[in-house]
Amino acid sequence: MRKIIYFLFFIMLSFSFQFCNDSTDKENSKNIDFSKTSEPLVKANNYLKRTEENEINGYIERHKWEMQKTNTGVRYFIYKKGKGERALPGKIIKINYTLDLIDGTNCYSSEKDGPKIFKIGEGKVEAGLDEAMQLLCKGDKAKIIIPSYLGFGLLGDNKKIPKRATLIYDVELVDMK
Repeated sequence: MRKIIYFLFFIMLSFSFQFCNDSTDKENSKNIDFSKTSEPLVKANNYLKRTEENEINGYIERHKWEMQKTNTGVRYFIYKKGKGERALPGKIIKINYTLDLIDGTNCYSSEKDGPKIFKIGEGKVEAGLDEAMQLLCKGDKAKIIIPSYLGFGLLGDNKKIPKRATLIYDVELVDMK
């Protein structure tokens, strides 16, 4: 893991030196071939994405969950069906939840922090959670796995969720308006 971080740091450092070398020479900056500088970053990103995917697959296997996967990479399964209508963009929903990391660390929960209330499609929560809620109906209970790139990404939330963290939600869609 440290090798990857050092590799990414080296690439970023090299990238910045290339631009800082002669920032006043506009002719020079017009001739930069971005394909050569971005290729290592794309490879590193793909490697990290594959590594996270393997970690998620292992987690699912250990828990013997039969999950569905969306086109973006969100995994989910509804373990208790509700009787209400489907959550759609524009609806304000209220969920009870627990949010754990893939290593089992509990970060947040409605029990400690109160339920989450948000408008679907407004971008006020993680993209993966927003997407997953649109797969549920009022009253549903579901397990949701959100890859880091649809969660808090490279930075985390600067509180309890570290950088590049895979998120494991257990949610209940309790209300919708």
